[in-house]
Amino acid sequence: MDYEFIQVERQGAVTTVTLNRPEVMNALHIPMHQELQAAFDDFADDDQQQVCIVTGAGERAFCAGSDLKAVAAGARGGYPRSGYGGLVERFDLDKPVIAAVNGVCLGGGFELALACDLIIAAQSASFGLPEPRVGGIALGGGVHRLVRQIGQKKAMGLLLTGRRISSAEASDLGLVNEVAPDGGALAAAQRWAALILECAPLSIRATKEAALRGLDEPSLADAMKRQAGYPAYVRWAKSEDRLEGSRAFAEKRPPSWKFR
Repeated sequence: MDYEFIQVERQGAVTTVTLNRPEVMNALHIPMHQELQAAFDDFADDDQQQVCIVTGAGERAFCAGSDLKAVAAGARGGYPRSGYGGLVERFDLDKPVIAAVNGVCLGGGFELALACDLIIAAQSASFGLPEPRVGGIALGGGVHRLVRQIGQKKAMGLLLTGRRISSAEASDLGLVNEVAPDGGALAAAQRWAALILECAPLSIRATKEAALRGLDEPSLADAMKRQAGYPAYVRWAKSEDRLEGSRAFAEKRPPSWKFR
């Protein structure tokens, strides 16, 4: 489909989704949410697309969050079925998603990044959930993901102050996988995507699913017991690719993944 507020590019097995409203620091409004839902639907449904990179147009912002001016002007409409940005409640997506963060990453923008599996940040990037400062709450997953990803005390220190942190501090907290030079976040994210693509796609999907669903199990023992019933695990277990890696190693050749 044709998009007005985002850009979607496919290079090989990598889909790059660019938030494209740089004049408002890529802030999200209802039409943009709907476009993101469609773009992530397409990525999820295309078996040949293995990794998604999400970034923002321009160097000023990844995403400044919700477009409050549009809200104040009376814009109406709900979020799409997969939640804020078509991503934060997409709990069945077993393909990796990487956030390439340039500039500010605030509010709903930070929630989008938290919903990704990896975050690559430019040196001058900054992060925060300032919703309480404008009378709101970070209900797009922010209050829940932050506590789970960095621990209660560190998360509460950010949630209850709404303060902004640098990419260096975000890295120290374990939120960022790599701090790249300014202007280099997307290239670094592409490098991480290339490393992921060296692995068997069905193995990657089963790994992501097991890791995330396992967090919801009551115990480690339960997670290990039940992982064999997870859908991506079942698909991997029955696949030709499960044995291809060992065959390729024995035959001293690169593996040829068949996605089946």
